[in-house]
Amino acid sequence: MTTTPPPQASTGIVIIGRNEGERLRRCIESLRQDRSGPPCPMVYVDSASSDGSVAMARARGVEVIELDLSRPFTAARARNAGFKRLLQMHPGLVFVFFVDGDCEVAAGWLDTARGFLSTHPQVGVVCGRRRERYPDRSVYNLLCDIEWDVPAGESKACGGDAVMRVRAFRQVDGFRPDLICGEEPELCVRVRQAGWRIRRLEAEMTLHDAALYRFGQWWQRMVRGGYAFAQGADLHGAPPERHWVRETRRVWAWGLVLPTLVVIASATLSAWALLLLAAYPLQVLRLTLLGRRSLRENAWRAAALVVGNFPEMIGQLRFTLDRQRRMKSTLIEYK
Repeated sequence: MTTTPPPQASTGIVIIGRNEGERLRRCIESLRQDRSGPPCPMVYVDSASSDGSVAMARARGVEVIELDLSRPFTAARARNAGFKRLLQMHPGLVFVFFVDGDCEVAAGWLDTARGFLSTHPQVGVVCGRRRERYPDRSVYNLLCDIEWDVPAGESKACGGDAVMRVRAFRQVDGFRPDLICGEEPELCVRVRQAGWRIRRLEAEMTLHDAALYRFGQWWQRMVRGGYAFAQGADLHGAPPERHWVRETRRVWAWGLVLPTLVVIASATLSAWALLLLAAYPLQVLRLTLLGRRSLRENAWRAAALVVGNFPEMIGQLRFTLDRQRRMKSTLIEYK
């Protein structure tokens, strides 16, 4: 009498985090809700948590990797390590779902993503709707929720949560482990250059807990964004890609060139030159009117985009200095 072997999982999961605590527990439990097929193997990659995250994950049957922090930590390095372990344990995997440990995964998301990838062989990466868990608790959380609100359809990039075809991920050699930020869009540049497509689905994917409650946290997050723009443009800014060139030029124009010109003109010509600073509130008004959400949300987004040019400029300068000194920057953390 022959015994039919149990069905093999087609999808593996890589979770990364540090000191996520209850958020990590919710993430793991939400992934356990997937009962449509064999359980998906999971790997949690931890970066020196001190809150019991490692023990909690192991107690729930999750494979854990504790990164050696004698080497600089990056999220890209963590995801690569998780992917490598997954394929060592389950070499037949077809898809991998990368998810941050501060996210709860929506019921049915993996079925939706797998189904789409299975019927669209030209697509290498797929993502869905990421929403903020507590947008009403702080304006900074609200700004994250607005940032996640991206139209569905063909896309150039994904975020930290995405289901990828194992073959596509291997073809481009995974994430660049030396990037301290912006690693997902950079990966997607290479994925598209390899002939794959990227799609955003109109489907709930994850509920994210940014836990941003202080101005300083938001400021550091924007510094990191500016660094990512500069590094991305440096890597892939040449035609035809022009990756993040427009964003980089916008930061320099609003974050350094305009205020410098105003200071010089007011000092050498006339104090009336200070009126040029009216360009900032006018830009806030313009962006508010272009928004797609409520007037209040549009106004907050517009103000953040304009003010954000200054911390982003710091990030740009930090990258420029690092490149000139041929130094690798440390991770820019905001929580």
